[in-house]
Amino acid sequence: MEIIVGISGASGVQYGIRLLEVLAEKGVKTHLVLTEAAKQIIEIETDYSPEAVQKLATWNHAQKDFSAPIASGSHATGGMVIAPCSMKTLGAVANGISDTLLTRAADVCLKEERKLILLTRETPLSLIHLENMLRAKRAGASILPACPGFYSRPKTIDDLIDTMAGRALDLLGIENEIYRRWE
Repeated sequence: MEIIVGISGASGVQYGIRLLEVLAEKGVKTHLVLTEAAKQIIEIETDYSPEAVQKLATWNHAQKDFSAPIASGSHATGGMVIAPCSMKTLGAVANGISDTLLTRAADVCLKEERKLILLTRETPLSLIHLENMLRAKRAGASILPACPGFYSRPKTIDDLIDTMAGRALDLLGIENEIYRRWE
């Protein structure tokens, strides 16, 4: 199985990084698309370098590399997660704007009826954000706002990140035990 992980320039790049870590632990091959803004956010919000994040993935693709296999529906994947998904990226996906590899790969998932999970990161939400979420949902995407539950009594930020990463893995159909489930 191959999974596409996109990391856009919203706050919360830790979600995408954690997904890459867990998928690597499970032996799942990953295609990573890192936006230029994401590279900046990685350096601001984490102790990782963009190069260290790229080493977590099986394959790395440049934002403008439309010759990458994930730009075509004939390259089968198990789906895609954009974590975090900025409102700019959401808007492009919701409106079919495939001007980057990140949005093209998402468009491919929608047209091929593959899983597309958008771990959105913004607050508060404007009417435009909500309408774009609705458009993306109607097109077949799963909208997963970064709103972790607190029933598990998280003790650290890592616990909160694991909850959201685990939920994304659940939506992909990948078994995981990285967060405490409701009992």
